[in-house]
Amino acid sequence: MSWDESRLTEEQRLMKRSCRSFIDEVVTPFIRANWQREWLMDPDARLPRTILEEADALGIRTLGVPEEFGGLQLDPEREVETFALIAEEIARGDSGLADKLVQNWKVAVLLRTFAPRHLQERWFPRLVADPGFLLAHCLTEPRGASDRWLPYNVPEAAMHTRAVRMGDGWVINGRKQFISNGYDASLYVVYANTDPKVGMLQGTSSFLVPRDTPGLTVTRCNETVGCRFMNNGEIVFENCIVPEDHLLVEGDALGKAGVYFRPGKIIQAAKNLGVGVAAFERTADYVQSYVQGGRVLIKHQAVALRLADMASRIAAVRALLRDAAQAVDANAPEAETLCNMAKVFASEEILKVCQHAMELHGGNGAMLDFGIEKLFRDAAIFLHMDATTDISRLKIVKSMFPATAGAYAGPEA
Repeated sequence: MSWDESRLTEEQRLMKRSCRSFIDEVVTPFIRANWQREWLMDPDARLPRTILEEADALGIRTLGVPEEFGGLQLDPEREVETFALIAEEIARGDSGLADKLVQNWKVAVLLRTFAPRHLQERWFPRLVADPGFLLAHCLTEPRGASDRWLPYNVPEAAMHTRAVRMGDGWVINGRKQFISNGYDASLYVVYANTDPKVGMLQGTSSFLVPRDTPGLTVTRCNETVGCRFMNNGEIVFENCIVPEDHLLVEGDALGKAGVYFRPGKIIQAAKNLGVGVAAFERTADYVQSYVQGGRVLIKHQAVALRLADMASRIAAVRALLRDAAQAVDANAPEAETLCNMAKVFASEEILKVCQHAMELHGGNGAMLDFGIEKLFRDAAIFLHMDATTDISRLKIVKSMFPATAGAYAGPEA
């Protein structure tokens, strides 16, 4: 089950096929042969650098980086759709690897849009030169995440992480958690409150902060139930000083971050879809070769019905994802609504696909070394990535009915 290639450009077809070969020949064999490595408590020992090196050789680690700096820049009219195609293929092999790579894509787009020229000249070549170089986007905090986006635009909703102008720079203090690539990134985009007297949407700024900046400490790797080949991290800022020119957007950072968030929803849905496709493909092979009750599994009506349900859910997710991706690429009025719809729909439908996969594999579905339960765990994580499903639904209603929808947040009356 895949995208209709007749609708794709030649560039998209070639990239999709190259990624599929990379997954089938490199990633999937590694994951199946080394399933125990997912559970190593040393984050540096899980996914070997060689996997990132091979992804880099294919050009998929530096998507979104301008060509002048050595990156692979896509057709701007279909960039988000192409991100989705590639993210699906990579997640079909491993969603954690997809998480590692897509953070680079999204942050690269953010930097090429807002970073001053001299910072692009400094950091993009470093990113391109080092296959292990990862980027991270630091927004979520211990006491504020998806709920901040309803929005409830008052000072009480502001970031707890603060940045204060001092001399010719900024001093950042605060904590970020649940940060994708947070444990091992080399460069961070950090959001902080810079004006506590105004609402969140007017008082939040973003900064570019290198990992080796004094005062930045990576305190832990969060041990998650799924997507474990991406090292999610927690970061503390204690009198962390960044130069004035490392300020990306002052005051309106959240409003300007749509270039990161909208493609992010599409990519999130696409990663989820890739997990579902892997579950379907492996289940289809299994039920056509495994004999139970005197006949091949697929000949049992209950099994056939579930397989049809899996295929239908995947097709529906892909159709909505394609429409949403095209809307984001076109900056259409309905893009905000559709990208949130795609994220929610994919996370719930693909989890059901993976549940069917586990049950159709019987006892094998629960065995760690068989690999099906991993797909179920990975799918479960997507309910909470890039906003929870309930918050996303509220955002959908807010975007459809802005004049009448509720505030959904703030102190009780």
